[in-house]
Amino acid sequence: MISMKGSKARISIVTPSFNQGQYLEQTICSVLDQNYPQLEYMIFDGGSTDGSVAIIKKYQKYLSYWESSPDRGQSHAINKGLSRATGEVFNWLNSDDHLEPGALKSIERCFENPATKVVCGRSRIFRDSDQTIKYSSGTDVYLNNLAKTIGWARIDQPETFFRLQSYRTVGPLNESLHYLMDKEWWMRYLCEFGLDGIVSIPDTLVNFRHHSLSKTVSQQNGFEEEVLLVISSFANSCNYPNTFKFFEDQKPSINYSFKTVDQKLLEASVSYMLLLLSDYYYYQKMDNSRAKLFLQGVIEKHLETEDTLLFRRLKVRTRFLPPFLRKIYRTLK
Repeated sequence: MISMKGSKARISIVTPSFNQGQYLEQTICSVLDQNYPQLEYMIFDGGSTDGSVAIIKKYQKYLSYWESSPDRGQSHAINKGLSRATGEVFNWLNSDDHLEPGALKSIERCFENPATKVVCGRSRIFRDSDQTIKYSSGTDVYLNNLAKTIGWARIDQPETFFRLQSYRTVGPLNESLHYLMDKEWWMRYLCEFGLDGIVSIPDTLVNFRHHSLSKTVSQQNGFEEEVLLVISSFANSCNYPNTFKFFEDQKPSINYSFKTVDQKLLEASVSYMLLLLSDYYYYQKMDNSRAKLFLQGVIEKHLETEDTLLFRRLKVRTRFLPPFLRKIYRTLK
């Protein structure tokens, strides 16, 4: 449903939380202090034992709904919020992050245009001391290259807002995923809707906390495992050539239905996924054998010119410049 002119779009925000009492109050206040008239704010706590419930109760009269009970993880908590949400616009805000003042007004202005489906802002990434590390560039959207946007699927979830109807169409988050549920959902969204209606704005919407206990920092192995799971499942579901050769240790377990999606787009998207994996394993993990393996799966004709250059550079470097030599070269340089 589209807002009538002159009225504010109803925005639904869900905060999933578990034992984040040290940060939770700042998160709650950052939402309520927006003073946004059409706010639906819900908190789903996973049964915290650290005082979180007392903090929630302190603000319960301002909340549309809250509960504290054991759940199956963050994705499940968010999905419970999705099932209750009644707004036109939806996002979730983790309980260690907080909104920037005026964020919801910026979002509402963008969604005044009925053609807008997604708004991608930016975030301030900071340490516990409130020291700014950097500002994000926002979710990556490659204009006129849907395959790359799907294949690389780098979404900055906290500052990316969607129409709630998108979730109704695409479906809920995959609850088997605990690290990559936003990326995987974004891939499904792009396969369904493409790049139409995506608006990128320079506004800082969210403050993203970078601390030692956050999943982004402390559980990198979990992210890597789920990346391989999602990509192998995606490739297998669209019958990409030699999928099992590239993912011998990773059994695809997510079934995707791509009946209405162009096969060439799917293949090109997988080529971009494999190119990104090769780049990651060569430069970040310094694993030459895996970088070579994933590179073998890339179908070069699917890549744009600038990405073909990366492909060819990796092809040369994985053959003649193993990562340990590159490390020595950098040290001497």
